[in-house]
Amino acid sequence: MDREGFQRWLDGYVDAWKTYDEGKIGALFSADAEYRYSPQDEPLKGRDAIVNSWTENKDDPGTYDAKYEVLAIDGDTYVANGWSRYFKDGKLDNEFFNIYICHFNDAGECTSFTEYWMQNREFRKRDREDLMRQVASGEVSAPPAPVAA
Repeated sequence: MDREGFQRWLDGYVDAWKTYDEGKIGALFSADAEYRYSPQDEPLKGRDAIVNSWTENKDDPGTYDAKYEVLAIDGDTYVANGWSRYFKDGKLDNEFFNIYICHFNDAGECTSFTEYWMQNREFRKRDREDLMRQVASGEVSAPPAPVAA
């Protein structure tokens, strides 16, 4: 797959997310694909598991947008970066910067997908301050302190 083909795949990924069309989602991945929402996650295994995960955890229509672009291709490793944005009452409410590491078979289906993401620092600061206010007011409990190994 060349850069243009990878960009078409990324555009198809966004379209599949926006439509939650099971056929579009499934067409992106091989039957034996592994999909990680985060690098420390155990992978979802297989096209059906990926399609089910996407369709069982839908975002509300019109509340999100995304753009991903080819960053690099090195041998059989394809890297993309971009952003995912979430809206509330028509205003930007959250933003994440993403890196995708992908591998593909000869048919152009993704066989391995790993997402790395980082929340926009302004939204992270807002969320952290909200959590601290909730803990201070007793709305939520503070997480337990880490235990030394």
